[in-house]
Amino acid sequence: MFTIIDRYIIKKYLGTFSFMLILLSIVVLVIDIQQKIPRIENAKLLDPKLDLAYFLMHFYPFWIINLVMTFLSILVFISVIYFTSRMANNTEIVAVISSGASFHRFAKPYLFTSLFIASLSLVVNHFVLPWANIKKNELEAYTYNAANKEKVLGTAPVSAQLSKTEYIFVNSWNKRERRGSGFIFQKFDKNRKLMYELKANDVYWDKDKKQFVLNSYFEKTTNKDDSQKLNNGFELRKSYGHAPEELFPNELLGQNKTTPELIKFIKREKEKGNSNLNAHLNELYQRTSMPVSIVILTFLALSLSSQKRRGGLGINLAVGISLAFIFVFSFEALKVVSENKSMSPALAMWFPNMIFLPLALFLYLKRANQ
Repeated sequence: MFTIIDRYIIKKYLGTFSFMLILLSIVVLVIDIQQKIPRIENAKLLDPKLDLAYFLMHFYPFWIINLVMTFLSILVFISVIYFTSRMANNTEIVAVISSGASFHRFAKPYLFTSLFIASLSLVVNHFVLPWANIKKNELEAYTYNAANKEKVLGTAPVSAQLSKTEYIFVNSWNKRERRGSGFIFQKFDKNRKLMYELKANDVYWDKDKKQFVLNSYFEKTTNKDDSQKLNNGFELRKSYGHAPEELFPNELLGQNKTTPELIKFIKREKEKGNSNLNAHLNELYQRTSMPVSIVILTFLALSLSSQKRRGGLGINLAVGISLAFIFVFSFEALKVVSENKSMSPALAMWFPNMIFLPLALFLYLKRANQ
């Protein structure tokens, strides 16, 4: 099935990729820890258990998984450029082609290895990474600066649309403590007439019974004959079908869900009438587009680095790193464009692949015909 040359290239591919992966993880981990130590020390003031050792055990392993999956295609791209350039400089590629093998045959182990990594990446992106993100996102806010930490853990107004006729508003909701003040629930009929309103001074989430507890509440029900029924009391428990994180989702919520869960969540939000879903749709489409880019970038790297040229390894790495920067920057820029509703999420997350695929195909065929 695989010849000696195939096994040699696969070993080179996986060996270089593994080395790059480990090197990136160690370097970035050390830099990130040094940068975030003051914020971790501040987190310890809020909760004594949140020391550096706790973060090393419960945050950084999952943070590394997220980091690796974010830059996986770029790591593959640079790895292929590096070891293929070395093979070209050592005239190993010339020797293989001179033995009678076509360039297409030489590229076979590149195809199989990139498909293997892409398939593994697909499984991790759709099912393993969300689990890692749950662990990571529980603590990540503590590593932010004061302003961004307040956005995630602090107090702010929130609202939710339960259906096309039901709405929740909380004037001041603390995400960390899961409690707030100024609660309002409103239900309208099909003619947008207010039929029921529930107000409460204070509200908090009972995680054991999975209910909202409303204190000092006031109810107003409007009957069909326009008469009104009023009711009030000290405490009222209500279940609105979901936890606060689901009712008042932030952009990180989509990262925490496996793909089947994310699809259900997006469908439910669309049925409720929520049109602000582009951040979650970006997450959904990127989980597939990024693994596909591994195969595309593998052949682009092969085409760029399989020929001996003046400047050798240095010029190939310079070109590779430049293209890698463009690729990553385009993804991040298109996310912002999509979230601003200037481009559909599907097009935004697949657009870099749509640009790089013809380029990779053109350069590969040009190299194969030389």
